[in-house]
Parts: sequence; structure tokens; C-alpha cells
Amino acid sequence: MLRSDTARRALRVIVDRGGKRVLWAVLVVWLASVGTGLAWLMAYDNTPGTAANAPGGWPAGSTLARDAAGPTLVMLAHPRCDCTKASIGELEELLARAPRRPRTFVVFIRPGGVEAAWERTGTFDQATRIPGVTVVRDDYGDEAMRFGVSTSGQTLLYDGDGHLVYAGGITGSRGKPGTNTGRSTLLELLAGAHPARATTPVFGCSLFSWLKRDTKAQGEGNGS
Repeated sequence: MLRSDTARRALRVIVDRGGKRVLWAVLVVWLASVGTGLAWLMAYDNTPGTAANAPGGWPAGSTLARDAAGPTLVMLAHPRCDCTKASIGELEELLARAPRRPRTFVVFIRPGGVEAAWERTGTFDQATRIPGVTVVRDDYGDEAMRFGVSTSGQTLLYDGDGHLVYAGGITGSRGKPGTNTGRSTLLELLAGAHPARATTPVFGCSLFSWLKRDTKAQGEGNGS
């Protein structure tokens, strides 16, 4: 009996020690996975989208009515991009602080082949609630293409003569509100100052990712 008890105690010690080693191994793997995930999220949040290739002068084919007596601000947006909620929030803050409010348009892209009211999201409604802002539906992204914009949240400011004076975003990273260089730069411009930079990164979703899906679907339908 004594030998049996001793054997059981010895076996329990071995199992306990082995269990602790397994537990530590699992903990290390979990911490490494969490660290990798957080690093990826931080990199994603701080990676800007494609910058605009905006024309230096107001595009002649635009259906938007530029203010010939003062600045005109245009934001191009994707209604289903979560990052854009922060951009719309920053736009509201910008206009509330601006010493001179520009004529302002928020242009929401609407791809072809989508259901009715596809663009009527919470972000769309958020923009319509900002006093003095004109919200426009951009079928097939025609206005976005005229202004050379491919990233949601891209903001352009043209002066009274139709010259481009600013192109960039108004958030510091994806979906993060708060003080940022883009908003500060626009406030300086609207106050009549001449800031050192006229462009900043833009953080948001691609406006035209749907084109790739449509092209792929057409290719599959043609047996390509």
C-alpha cells in the first residue's frame, strides 16, 4: 500500500508539472497572437488610402455649383465605410470652428446594380444633419472621377477663383476622431492664412472597390 501511494504521488507531481508547462506554452502562444493582431490593427489604422489626383482647377464637367465669391469644400465619401463616420464628425467640427464657412458638399458614391436607397446609411444621415452642408448622391462615382478621388473621406478645398488649395483627409488615422493636421490646415486656410502644407494623408475605404467585383463577375459570366 505504501508503494502504491508513493507511486500515485509521484505521478501526480509529474502531471502537475507537465500541466504547468502546457499552460505556460498556451499562454505564450496566446500573448504572441494578441500582440501580432494588435500590431496589424495599428498598422492598418495608420496606413493611408490612395491620395487624390485632383485637378488644380475646378472640373468643368462637375454638377456641383462652386461658390464664385468664396471657398468651396468637397468631401467624397462611401456611405458604407465605417472610417467615414469619423470624417463626417470632423467635418462638423471643422465647420463649427471655421471663421469663414465654405460652401460645402458631401458627395456619397452609389454604384450601379445596388438596391434602392443603398446609400441611405447612418453615415449619410449624419452628413445631412450638419447645418449648411449639401449632400449629393454620386451615381457610378462620376463626380469622384471628375475630382480624381478614390478614397472615402478625401476632402478638397477650392478658392473663389476655382483653384485647388487643399487636398487631404481630416482624421489622423482610420476611424479616429480628434485633433489632426488636416483639420488644422483647413482652419488656417479658411482664416486666410497660408499653412506650410496643402496636402495631408487620407484614411478611408476605397470608393471604387465595387468596380473590381463587377469586373470579376463579368469575367466569370463570360467564362473567362
